[in-house]
Amino acid sequence: METSMEKMKYRKPNQFRAYLSLTVASLRAQTRNPSTLVFGLIFPLVFIAVFGLLGGGTNTFDLGVLSTSLKSGPVYEVLAKVEALKLVTDKTDSELQEKLSKGQIPALINIQSKPEGGYTVDVQTTSASQNSPAVAQIVNSIINSINNPEDPNQPKFISLNQTNVEGREYKTIDFILPGQLGFALLSTGVFGIAFTFITLRQTLVIKRLFATPVNKVILILAEVSSRMVVATIQAILIVGSGAVMFGFTLANGLTTFLAMIFLAICGLIVFFGFGLIVSSIAKDENAIPAIANLVTLPQFLLAGTFFPVESFPEFLRPVASILPLKFLNDAMRKVSFEGATLSDVLPQLLALLVWGVIIYAVVVKVFKWEQN
Repeated sequence: METSMEKMKYRKPNQFRAYLSLTVASLRAQTRNPSTLVFGLIFPLVFIAVFGLLGGGTNTFDLGVLSTSLKSGPVYEVLAKVEALKLVTDKTDSELQEKLSKGQIPALINIQSKPEGGYTVDVQTTSASQNSPAVAQIVNSIINSINNPEDPNQPKFISLNQTNVEGREYKTIDFILPGQLGFALLSTGVFGIAFTFITLRQTLVIKRLFATPVNKVILILAEVSSRMVVATIQAILIVGSGAVMFGFTLANGLTTFLAMIFLAICGLIVFFGFGLIVSSIAKDENAIPAIANLVTLPQFLLAGTFFPVESFPEFLRPVASILPLKFLNDAMRKVSFEGATLSDVLPQLLALLVWGVIIYAVVVKVFKWEQN
């Protein structure tokens, strides 16, 4: 039997101190790894810089066509043949008006016939888009070419009415930066966690920890916490540099900034689950890239990271609409440009929560502490 003195010598280890020690050790390991800096921060910043410097220049402009507009006749037919214009006819009037106010579409058009003959063309432009003047000029040139230029006193065959809608300018960086931030978070969550845990298994670090009184769950919490710290710093730098250097829109200033960081953390928690699954499925380090890319590539390409989902073929949109990165990208764009609050993006947060529940239910089933 143990003496009272022996019982006094034995103390149950402080799990919180063990957690802090493991977290600090993991942070130090990450700062010594160049890939953490390159893929987590520099790579997204390069993309942001390229798109920020390019601005919103484009060779093709969208022109929304209202549902009440004629979709035949000389004006519409000429507009449809102009290579510089893309007529948008698959949106409702409310969707078109919303996109116009946000600068996502530079102009709307409504063509009506006159009782006495000829046409009336109403064009709505917006101060939220730097492309509005170009679209208005194209429409004006087409109308002038159809009207009779030889007799200025003759009633015009086509009358043009132009109005302007005030709105916040929607710049290319306002679309690109949230997507690049999501790209960085998904890369960190999947690749970072996957490589970390498979390395810990192969080097028998986890096996050695089993011989200590430290709870093994503490190891997961420590690794996730350290990655969370690094990724949060990355998010702060990405959003901050975009706002300062390239005019990224933070609709409500600091409040918007903090909301974006909160959303980034929510997304990270879900993405960490993918990383834990990948680390459990992969046999060794060489298998991780192939398996991880099955998780990340579809989201990079289809979740609105580089291009709007609306530009994809119809059959791809249902797939894109359920991806977790898509929910995160949508929430961050609504918060940053539209000034939405966290309660306004509750549907996206709930969707991420559902993904989180599903992913971590799978983690519980497949996660391995030791390498087979």
